[in-house]
Amino acid sequence: MSNPAQKSLVMLLLSALCLTNGAAAADQLDGPKIKKLIAGETVRLNTPFGIALPLRYRTDGVVVGDVSGISAARMFTPKEEGRWWIEDNSLCQKWPSWYKGRQFCFKITSLGDRRISWIRDDGAKGTARVGD
Repeated sequence: MSNPAQKSLVMLLLSALCLTNGAAAADQLDGPKIKKLIAGETVRLNTPFGIALPLRYRTDGVVVGDVSGISAARMFTPKEEGRWWIEDNSLCQKWPSWYKGRQFCFKITSLGDRRISWIRDDGAKGTARVGD
């Protein structure tokens, strides 16, 4: 992605995920519970635009983000593979170019019915659904 405007727009779309408010705490998950919940699953992050952004957490530690099905994002880096792992009872991930390659970690709370809320280590928060 060589166009600076495209990079900015992708970052804006991904940053919008951080603006979604999380729900009230129900059951904060520890590392083993987080891993059991998301390994091999697709997590659909809720956005303020009413779009659920899918992230596929493979069991081999690769996370695949794919926004190619979102028409507004097709002109940007629509798909990227990053790494995910569990550290200090948090879900951590790092992308090659999304978020400028910065590592983030998330505290995960179960809201029941395969719904979660997350709080990122920089204070951003939101909600998501686990599974297809």
